[in-house]
Amino acid sequence: MLENLPVLLLKKLVLLPYQEVRLELKMELGKKIIDKSIDNYNSKLLVVSPTNTFESSPSASDLPNVGVIAKIKSSLELPNGNYRVIITGITRVIIKNYKNYETDSDMLEARVKRTYIDNSNKTEEEAILRTLKTTIENYISMNPNASNSVLNSINNIEDLDMLTDVIAAYMSFDINKNIFYMNEFDYITRANQLIIDTNLELEVLNIETKIDDEIRKSFDKEQRDCFIKQRIAKLNEELGVNVDKQTEIALYNETIDNLSISQKIKNKFKEEVKKYSYTSEANPDSSVIRNYLDIVLNLPWEKESNDETNIKKIKASLDKEHYGLYEAKQRIIEYIAIKKNNPDINAPIICLIGPPGVGKTTLGMSISKALKREFAKISVGGLNDATELTGHKRTYLGSSPGKIIQSIKKCGTKNPVILIDEVDKIVSDYKGDPSAVLLDILDQSQNSMFIDNYIEEPFNLSKVLFILTANDINSIPPALKDRLEIIELSSYTEFEKIDIAKKHIIPRIVSEYNIKKSKISDDEILYIINSYTRESGVRELTRVLEKVYRSLIVREKEVKTITTKIIGECLGPVKFEFNLERKNHAGSVSTLGVTPYGGTIISIEAIFIKGSGDIVMTGNVKDPILESAKIAYSYIKSNYQKFKIDENILNNYNIHINALDYHIKKDGTSGGIAFATSILSLALDIKVENKIGFTGEITLHGDIYKVGGIKEKVIGAYNNGFKKVYIPLENKNDLEKVPEEVKNNIEIKCVSNYEEIYKDLFKKSN
Repeated sequence: MLENLPVLLLKKLVLLPYQEVRLELKMELGKKIIDKSIDNYNSKLLVVSPTNTFESSPSASDLPNVGVIAKIKSSLELPNGNYRVIITGITRVIIKNYKNYETDSDMLEARVKRTYIDNSNKTEEEAILRTLKTTIENYISMNPNASNSVLNSINNIEDLDMLTDVIAAYMSFDINKNIFYMNEFDYITRANQLIIDTNLELEVLNIETKIDDEIRKSFDKEQRDCFIKQRIAKLNEELGVNVDKQTEIALYNETIDNLSISQKIKNKFKEEVKKYSYTSEANPDSSVIRNYLDIVLNLPWEKESNDETNIKKIKASLDKEHYGLYEAKQRIIEYIAIKKNNPDINAPIICLIGPPGVGKTTLGMSISKALKREFAKISVGGLNDATELTGHKRTYLGSSPGKIIQSIKKCGTKNPVILIDEVDKIVSDYKGDPSAVLLDILDQSQNSMFIDNYIEEPFNLSKVLFILTANDINSIPPALKDRLEIIELSSYTEFEKIDIAKKHIIPRIVSEYNIKKSKISDDEILYIINSYTRESGVRELTRVLEKVYRSLIVREKEVKTITTKIIGECLGPVKFEFNLERKNHAGSVSTLGVTPYGGTIISIEAIFIKGSGDIVMTGNVKDPILESAKIAYSYIKSNYQKFKIDENILNNYNIHINALDYHIKKDGTSGGIAFATSILSLALDIKVENKIGFTGEITLHGDIYKVGGIKEKVIGAYNNGFKKVYIPLENKNDLEKVPEEVKNNIEIKCVSNYEEIYKDLFKKSN
């Protein structure tokens, strides 16, 4: 009888009929096979042991022609996404052929045939059955590690075919021997071979007993610590077993003795080595213990790289790689300078906050290069599983250390530069809260005793220079932000972008493309910036310049000077019209905003509609914005006589305020003075010049209060060609952070009450 079944490949594990095994499947293919079996094959599947265990994806021609039909007794999906299944072998079968599923080419289906062998000599079969039972009883009685409970089940089996499979599964044979028992259909042959193999095990037990007696006689009580090692050595010598494992164990112990770690941790590792020496190679735990020892013994417990201590060289290296970013560079230089006086000082935990493209990630790489430290990057954007950072416990199959320890091991030193990227985009859900784990990792008072779930012993992270990056400081959890040294990186001005293009981007492109450098003037670079890029950083500018030079290479035309005409031919029509004048109406003003991507300009327009003096707002606005507009409206209405506004207009008309740029979410109260100006402009029918910007919170009495993001807002206004901005007087000190070329080219008026704006904009016209 032929039947089709899905195929499950088990490497280094052989399943026999009547044998029950527990598996934990982490690969998607294994999960799909289990689901397929349960849904379509009544929980049955074919278990096959590939002959070549080193082949990751064996083809059908590499697979054996004998397998075991198994039944899935239970299947459970674990919280980590793995499947824990229990399967029981039913019968061995001949495999006629393999083929891939049409719906899923990764899965195999096998066509199998059950084969039954009927021995007509019942007397011989009965004799072999008795002999086999007697032999296994002798083995269990001689083996101190064997359980007598198995005798009850064996004595109740009168089917020789079943008995051979049960005993073969019980014995600790190597994988090749188990494959023989799986492939052999003739149970008489299996039984005879099983009698031979069991008697051989009995001889080994007798030799072990003999060796134990000899060793006990030759050693006194003080030498019993070496007893187990010598017993294994004697046994290997007697049986002619390869002694490579003993050499490996000796090497492990030597490595542990040479580690600069506490004696407590050394004892723990030596216990693992002792456990490994007792574990059979056929036992899956053997590879688990070996993997653990290989990882922990290769960690740089006390190995540090030597920092570059020449301040001038560090500064020169950082300046060569990055333009500006002075505060971040200065903090690194300060750390190295102080470290000269106190080598044991903890490294700072720096968080670089800024819009995309300003060089946060690459600055981390440049810092490691300048300090001559190893570098590792960990991206946590979208990470929702805390164990990715702290590792999995060794109880799970396929467990491993977390990303922190993996990075330390990869770097080979305990003081690398580790960049934790996109920390503001961490996700917290039912799988855990990675930001809470970072509290322990980044706390300078605790991270010297960081414990990874896999390593299980404390590792000192205090020497690691952690650099975090984020776009939005408000998205970082407060508890985590409290542990960070925040350094804000602002948007680049046009002049800074020109310098970056000339000193960094273009020389890199010329070197990378191996071409002659074509001259390009500041005006042409500025034309590219304004017409083809609109960004806070220089990432898009880099792409556009690369495209220009690639186009020149494709044309196979040497260009000495890149002109505006050539730029248009390479890049096509302009994407942005710089300084494009919007239609100006009474009630139209511009407010300064800030996003995670830098400063921005939000246009506001207002009109009167027949009504009863209410206010209506549209344009993707949040409640704080609406409240700010209402406050501004109430202030204007309460002072209508001072501003010489017709009271009938305010009482008989509603005012509709619309914030343009619908893709930007508007939140906060910094648009208060812009709303007041828009309402006043509409009520007085006086237009406000396009290139004037406003930011500041207004009260019912017209007082103007401090707001955030002044540096980014002013730079954003400057980059958009604004000539004048109004900011709160309380923000005057924030202007110290604004680049001088910006302050020299834009008029910044600091005001404390709205009447100052009114007198400046409207009183002369009113």
